[in-house]
Amino acid sequence: MLHLRSVKFDHLTIRSQNRYPFSLPLFQTLEELPFHTPVTFFVGENGTGKSTLLSALAAAIGSIVVGGASLDNDPDLVSAKELSHCLKLQWHAKTRKGFFLRAEDFINYTKRIAQLRTEMENDIIRVDQTFHDRSDYARSLAKMPYAGQLHALRESYGEGLDKQSHGESFFSLFHSRFVPGGLYLLDEPETPLSPLKQLSLISMLKDMENQGGQFIIATHSPILMAYPGATILNFDHTPLQPIAYNEIEHVNLTRDFLNNPDAFLRRL
Repeated sequence: MLHLRSVKFDHLTIRSQNRYPFSLPLFQTLEELPFHTPVTFFVGENGTGKSTLLSALAAAIGSIVVGGASLDNDPDLVSAKELSHCLKLQWHAKTRKGFFLRAEDFINYTKRIAQLRTEMENDIIRVDQTFHDRSDYARSLAKMPYAGQLHALRESYGEGLDKQSHGESFFSLFHSRFVPGGLYLLDEPETPLSPLKQLSLISMLKDMENQGGQFIIATHSPILMAYPGATILNFDHTPLQPIAYNEIEHVNLTRDFLNNPDAFLRRL
């Protein structure tokens, strides 16, 4: 399902700013960005504006940031926050469901969950020590809040995201936070994933699309770019235009390397 229909850019404001990110060719030329499919990929080299635009969209939408970061006080998102004020969102059906996930936020989130679990386990030990001369009933009442939170964490993530491989913990997080009918902004989700896990992510995205999810994804992964029916937007050229999968430089370079790695490596 398409929730976000298009984004319009305030060119008068953008062109009056002679600084990053407004000075990027992408934003100097882009007037409107329509979305035609439930899955849209932003592809291109670093520095072309993919992540900046994705972050600006998250700020304009008011997306929840997975990992505890805030769009309002994260220093890495200041420029994207400024750009967000120049965006006007057009909706088919506005939704507050969904989230914004960057690769670094995922790592931070697993660490926070592990820290929270350790703190609650220590609190239970402290209760046992403090209430050692009280009845079992009194101790169980005192431990109940911490035990309840621990149970909720285990229900969501098993024994802990930090105790799984990066790929497994990524899928645990995604499953636990996914809500049907949401809008999800993902910045390089392939970072913690092996090629096999990237294929699993494609399958997961398809299932979530069937549940009304819309996805906007910045990626360098030729595997993810092969998602059936997705729109692929090429940030390497302005004005921004859709590009066919077989025309993407990342795809062709990867294919050429795999077909003949010696041709590339003998130049080293």
